[in-house]
Formats: sequence, C-alpha cells, structure tokens
Amino acid sequence: MKRIVFEDISTFIVKYIFHLRFKVALLSRKSRIFNKILTKLLFEDDKTYFIPNNNNITHLETIEVNKTIDKTKNIIFPSDIIKEIIRNANYIVIMNSCLCRTSANCNDYPQNLGCIFLGRATKKISRKYCREVTPDEAINHIDKCNNAGLIHIMGRNKLDVRWMNVGPSDELLTICNCCPCCCLWRVLPNFSDSIQGNFHKLPGISVYCDDNQCILCKKCVDICFVEAITIDDNKIKVNSNCMGCSQCVSNCPVNAMKINYDDNMNYTIDDINNIVNIEK
Repeated sequence: MKRIVFEDISTFIVKYIFHLRFKVALLSRKSRIFNKILTKLLFEDDKTYFIPNNNNITHLETIEVNKTIDKTKNIIFPSDIIKEIIRNANYIVIMNSCLCRTSANCNDYPQNLGCIFLGRATKKISRKYCREVTPDEAINHIDKCNNAGLIHIMGRNKLDVRWMNVGPSDELLTICNCCPCCCLWRVLPNFSDSIQGNFHKLPGISVYCDDNQCILCKKCVDICFVEAITIDDNKIKVNSNCMGCSQCVSNCPVNAMKINYDDNMNYTIDDINNIVNIEK
C-alpha cells in the first residue's frame, strides 16, 4: 500500500474545489466575518509582487546597482530580482508540476513548469511533489518559464504554507510561474480590498497603451488579471489597480501595449528579505 502524505490529501482537495475559487473569493467581499477568517487562515502577513516576463519589457533604463550586488552599471530585467534572491538561498525546491495548470487541465502552457520555493520550510515539503535543486538549476527554470510566456508572482504566501503543511511562513518564499488562463490569482478582483492589499506591482513598472497603434480589439481588457484595463472615450485606459504582470503586452496583436521598467532592484530584494528569511 502506498504511503499517503499530507500533500496527497490537500492536492486532491485543491483540484476538486479549484473551479469554485471565484465564488469563494467573492465571499470575502460579501461577509466581513468570512473575510476575517479567510485572512487569518490564508493571507495573514502576506506580501506578494507581480513580476513581468522579461520578453514583454518594451523599455529599460540603465541603472546603477548597489555595491552589495555589483559595482558596475547594468541593464536589469525584472526576473534578475528573482535570480539574485535565488542565488542567496540555501534551500531551493522546484515543484514537479503547476497545481493551477494541472487543476484546470491547461492545454496552452506547460503543466510541468511548477513553482519554486525557497527557505528552510522547503525541507518539510514531500519529495514526492518536488525536487531539490541548485541555484543554477532554479535560475534555468526561471528562464524556461520566461521563454514559455509565463509571468512570475513572488513573495510570502500563507496559502502555500497551509496546503503543503509547512512553515513557519517567514521561512518559505513562493515563486509562482503563471499563465493568463489558469492562475489562481485571476480571482484577485473578487477578493476584499484588504486581501488585495497584499499584492503589489513591482516598483518601477509602468504600463500604458500607444493610442496610435491600438485597434481597440479589447484583448488586453479580457486578459487583465485584475480588471485594471478599460475602454474610455475609444481609448485604452490602465488604472491604478494594474499589477504590471505584462500579460496585456504579450497578447496585444499590434504591440500597442507597452511596459517600462526603470527602477533599482535593491528595494524589492530588501523588502523580500524583510518578510522571508531564505538564507538561514
């Protein structure tokens, strides 16, 4: 008889209820009590950044990187933040598959490009569901995800602590590699404002539409994770809810959607290090 691990049960439950995620999230808006319970169970002390796909960046600034990372001037891509954090991690695992894409039976993006987890808490994740890797192997995985058209969501995520029965939360850093069709966080607009406040655009990211190129096909409106894109006076508008995920850029048929990145990555690295300890 096969040995059953905690993740066998939690994965079965997640896959079974995955199609209900939008309705569950909406309850956090309708009930203050439910929102309080959900926050305590799954979102307490969380902080998560959306990190766009490198291939979607339309403009980069040359920025001086802090001496603790490099003494020269470099062109910094958003995923370089992830890679620098990975290089400093002592414990790294890659999940064998993406729980979201397998739950939704995704046919458009690779199901085998799973999340990366960093930190001491990864030692408690069943090796039935993941494999230990070196920093170089994890960085190569990030590059594969970029090439597959996935974006990244990185941060402290209590939901992952719960479904894998690991912890504490400050010893587990999540790096999700997300597609536009199946990602769990497409439910973000359904969540209460307080839960949405745990999710952030990467500092230095700006998204806009070139009106001269736009044909108003509305693909960007339909694909936006957080419903931040609207049409007003026959023009595409990107509001302050934008997370800078870059899916609108990659799906625009005429390259009208643009995403710029022009910030120093040290702020984000320091912020991540303040909420999760991946080095001890």
